[in-house]
Amino acid sequence: MKRILILILLVTTGIQAQRHNNDQIEALKTAHITQELDLTPEEAQKFWPIYNKFDKEQDATRRAERKEISKLLRGNVEEMSDEQAKQLIDRMIDFKATQLEHYKQLISDLDGVIPPQKILKLRKAEDDFRRILMDKLRQRRGGGRP
Repeated sequence: MKRILILILLVTTGIQAQRHNNDQIEALKTAHITQELDLTPEEAQKFWPIYNKFDKEQDATRRAERKEISKLLRGNVEEMSDEQAKQLIDRMIDFKATQLEHYKQLISDLDGVIPPQKILKLRKAEDDFRRILMDKLRQRRGGGRP
């Protein structure tokens, strides 16, 4: 009984730490994008609900893709029939098309909210933030660039 309680405590603590890390990453991302786009308070007030909706849609699509595609790729690809492989390729394309549609909707929704130059800067800010996160992860694991 005592071991079960300890296990539950460890799992719960791990989940809470992961949520805290995710919240912390989201806060850093928000700060980074706000700074890089040089959003005014008025722009930020309109921008963030639109961007957060987009980000959630993209995240849900990526999760679904990973879950579905990785499950199908767990088997031996060489043993797939041509038809199965074509269906998998088509499904992968569908996921990318969905992500593109989300991005198009984001651009459309941001039109008039922030200037086109800031919309362009958004992509760079996202890429830069992703690179910063990956660099920090590599540093924690003891390798990569300083």
